[in-house]
Amino acid sequence: MFDPMADLQNDVRNSSMEEGASPSSSYSHGGGRGFAQDIHSVTIHARQRTFYIDLKQSSNGKFFKISEKSRGGQKTTIMFDAEDLDKFIEALQEMKQHA
Repeated sequence: MFDPMADLQNDVRNSSMEEGASPSSSYSHGGGRGFAQDIHSVTIHARQRTFYIDLKQSSNGKFFKISEKSRGGQKTTIMFDAEDLDKFIEALQEMKQHA
């Protein structure tokens, strides 16, 4: 089973991310055991926050990592298995109808 916490512990990108840097430019591809490799990254600048959406692959499979960084520097991250992407898209589409 996919264990996103294993990759979170080894993700050097969050600790080295500088303001305005793109996710792929700051993350070192470890390639070694326990390090997730970036497949694709998207950055969203929204008001007071920046969101980083990364598709990664580890030895446990593909997963998405969504990180949020506020102007105050506070960081929040969630990760979910790539298999669950359709569920997240459906939930966001439902929420959009109510926004």
